[in-house]
Amino acid sequence: MDANANKNHKSSVFSTLFGEPEILRELYSALTGIDIPADKTININTLSDVLFMKQINDLSFTVDDKIVVLIEHQSTINNNVPVRLLMYIARVYEKMLDRNLLHHSKMIQIPTPEFFVLYNGEAKFPDHKELRLSTAFKNIEEFKLLDNFKLPLELIVHVYNINHGRNPEMLAKSKTLDSYSIFIKKVNEFKKKFSLDESLKNAIKYCIENDILSQFLREHGSEVINMLTDELTMEEIIAIRCEDACEEAREEGIEEGIEKGIEEGMEKGRLYFLELLNQGLSTEEIKQRLSRNAVY
Repeated sequence: MDANANKNHKSSVFSTLFGEPEILRELYSALTGIDIPADKTININTLSDVLFMKQINDLSFTVDDKIVVLIEHQSTINNNVPVRLLMYIARVYEKMLDRNLLHHSKMIQIPTPEFFVLYNGEAKFPDHKELRLSTAFKNIEEFKLLDNFKLPLELIVHVYNINHGRNPEMLAKSKTLDSYSIFIKKVNEFKKKFSLDESLKNAIKYCIENDILSQFLREHGSEVINMLTDELTMEEIIAIRCEDACEEAREEGIEEGIEKGIEEGMEKGRLYFLELLNQGLSTEEIKQRLSRNAVY
């Protein structure tokens, strides 16, 4: 698949920056410690929603048609990622495979999946954490008849903290990832002093002057501002939704429900933001709705 195939779809700064085969080769090496030989082909197959002209997942690609890698970028902590990636990988395989062959007796070979999340939010998070699909399964202890019961399905996601200063050895292996980490750090620093728009402009100016993603930012500066404005507005919605969900849990006196409330709030925030975008509202109009508390 052509690396430019999704350029007309609404994407994130992260997926735009890393949406080139050679940069993905570098990123994969940093994440796994395995260098992909130059003769091995990287094909990007990121999922897109044709109707709404937006990407569904952040990045997915194959390595020599033997490995399929799904990478999500997050600035908020979401424990539902394994479930989402399960749904994504099913759709990726559906795109890859000839359905007619599934009914043949001869076994078909499929690329081995690998799952990663790169986190750069402000909440505290370890350098590395594994998230497992099985933790989302409902308790079925009463139905287990055998002592040697084994889960019939599992999916493991490796989550890495890519905030500047975290996982230094990994970031040192990918100049692009390290530069992206610095860029986001500068955005957050400027946000403490300036408006969002001025913060983004100052961060871009700083990085270009210091040769940090300079070519990318020169070519995509205005796009970066638009995309990050959308992303940060969605974070604002998610934060408000989470706060409301946690408050409801506290009022009910259910301490263990707070974490569940956070997850539900995050998902509702994402869906609400995407719903307003699909209705044709601009980011500024969405922010105005937030400020008026029109949705709560």
